[in-house]
Amino acid sequence: MERNLREQRKNMIVELMNDPQYVPMKQKEIAMLMQVPKSSRHELKELLNELVEEGKISLSLKGKYGKPEFTAMVGIFHANSRGFGFVTVEGMEEDVFISSDHVQDAFDGDNVQISLLEKERSFKGEKREGTVIRVIERAFTQLVGTFQRNKNFGFVLPDNPKIGKDIFIALENINGAVNGHKVIAEILNYGSQRKKPEGRIKEILGHINDPGTDILSIAKAYGMEMDFPKEVIHQLNDISDEVDGKELAGRVDLREWQTVTIDGEDAKDLDDAITLTKEGNHYHLGVHIADVTHYVTENSPLDKEALKRATSVYLIDRVIPMLPPKLSNGICSLNEGCDRLALSCLMEIDEKGNVVGHRVAETVIRVDRRMSYTSVKKILTDRDEEEIRQYESFVPMFERMEELSKLLRQKRFARGAIDFDFPEAKIILNQKGVPVKIVPYERNVATKIIEDFMLLANETIAQDYFWQEIPFIYRIHEEPDEEKIKKFGMFINNFGYSIHFSNGVIHPKELQKLLDKIEGTSSEPLISRLMLRSMKQAKYSTESVGHFGLSAKYYCHFTSPIRRYPDLQIHRIIKENMRSGLSEKRIRHYEAILPEVALQSSQMERRAADAEREVEKLKKAQYMSKHLGEVFDGVISGVTKYGIYVELENTVEGLIHITNLTDDYYIFDENSYSLIGEMTKKVYKLGQKLRVEVESVDTLLKTVEFALEGESGYSEQRELEEALRSGKLEEWR
Repeated sequence: MERNLREQRKNMIVELMNDPQYVPMKQKEIAMLMQVPKSSRHELKELLNELVEEGKISLSLKGKYGKPEFTAMVGIFHANSRGFGFVTVEGMEEDVFISSDHVQDAFDGDNVQISLLEKERSFKGEKREGTVIRVIERAFTQLVGTFQRNKNFGFVLPDNPKIGKDIFIALENINGAVNGHKVIAEILNYGSQRKKPEGRIKEILGHINDPGTDILSIAKAYGMEMDFPKEVIHQLNDISDEVDGKELAGRVDLREWQTVTIDGEDAKDLDDAITLTKEGNHYHLGVHIADVTHYVTENSPLDKEALKRATSVYLIDRVIPMLPPKLSNGICSLNEGCDRLALSCLMEIDEKGNVVGHRVAETVIRVDRRMSYTSVKKILTDRDEEEIRQYESFVPMFERMEELSKLLRQKRFARGAIDFDFPEAKIILNQKGVPVKIVPYERNVATKIIEDFMLLANETIAQDYFWQEIPFIYRIHEEPDEEKIKKFGMFINNFGYSIHFSNGVIHPKELQKLLDKIEGTSSEPLISRLMLRSMKQAKYSTESVGHFGLSAKYYCHFTSPIRRYPDLQIHRIIKENMRSGLSEKRIRHYEAILPEVALQSSQMERRAADAEREVEKLKKAQYMSKHLGEVFDGVISGVTKYGIYVELENTVEGLIHITNLTDDYYIFDENSYSLIGEMTKKVYKLGQKLRVEVESVDTLLKTVEFALEGESGYSEQRELEEALRSGKLEEWR
């Protein structure tokens, strides 16, 4: 009865507002018109809110209610740390602006329903504004932050700067947390415009100053689990630490072949080994990959957890593995002197770099030497006598490897493969987790050898299974968006370069030619980065549409099943196909599951990359906080309307805010990506070299700000403020 009465009242309001004579009114005016007594006006407010949520009426910026001009829309809310946000609606060119007054209880990333606000005046170029009606789906139900305790309650300061509200924690939900603890807070209530969200402490990660807590906090914020479920641990009990003789039945025995692994010094999960001989002009290359699927059987607890994680994550001082260490560092790792089960791709390659024959086999191998990139470089590039003497019997094979690697690389580049050689950094931490050094990763002859051999195996396997027309997972890199790549082509004209389009399409060879031209120039890192940004991201797919960046028709990931689920998945398909062929039932099975496997793997890969980037930004900020006021050489790596980004030789990037360029009023030129002085005509452009001072560092936001040399406002007062804000006053003293 009461519900029917409520609906009748709502219908009356809708009829009123659809009346041609009705003029938009505020709530108070509507109450007077409808003769609603003061005691019932709170109910009127509820009814009006419900009708706005349902999209049956609209609410203007001035708080006036009227008939809806637009239907309600659904999109993703992107919050700003200052309280406002934007909603991206599929099919709309521009995002809808949501002022802080209309965010309601939406959090960053939430899927929300919005309605556009009716405007009293229309301004040219004015952004559409809206109000959040309701949250359809939450982006998260818990968050990571720092706990603070008051006398009668606690609260959590979220690590995510886009969440501008503290989370209120009642005394009964504190669960032992104390000031300075990094915690995971489960959200019990998302609050409202006037009321803070509420939560409870679900897990204490450690104190903010404890070594490793900062990296752990980032991993947890991305939903990454350190520990494996008990069902997985239980399954591990049935797996031996050594290869049993019974497991060798039907396998090709390659233990007498001269075999090596080549990895970084600190690598523990060694999933690829190499053999190489030469007969006449033909090379016989063996790429031997750990047979992980022998231990990780389909739909087992290990398999389900591996798919859930989909990739190992490398966070400077730790690895969050896809598989438990008993497998990743133990029985599946191709450790020196140990019998190991492998899936081997054995290729015959002619003098032109063509694979003229290959076979895939289930094998047993035994690695003779565990080599490092540094050691192989010493042998091949430095001709280090001591290193050559130590590995004397392996030197001829390493020399053959270098020979074949160069041949394969020349062939790949000749067809148009793009070789991005960005400077990457290795951040060295001390035992307390404090960054003490940032050094460039060295890409040397040994890293190129392994890269070339793995690429060849991946291409060979992908082409084989494409033509067999068997359900498979490919690694694809689609052609760039035409508009983006043309915009990039216009941009490089400012530097005197150009790229050729054929019927509006770019061939990867054109981009590699450009990279060759800019190699060694000051504009190289910037043009390379902008080129990369103009391309699409690589991903996994059940359709083989080719790999644009490699200029390859067929490509997959076969060589790292310890740390990537797609590799593990195709190993399972390959082995089943080799043993008995795929029945119609099994083909239908794989056709059903592989699209979801590809999607999950792509999403988790993206999540891992984001987390790795966040950790790197954090440690770089921490490192630069020890160098406040110091001067460095840098290059302008980005130009925006609010300032210029400068990248130092150690790969740290920081912003010089436009307000710190005090000698003129600077205007951003979109065409040339430059800041141009209005009076002096002084230009700041991409690739320009500068000397900068470290002005400030925010380790919470993971940002660094620079000033031009001699113009920094840095002082001990700023340093003190930073110490107070980050809770490191004692260290500063």
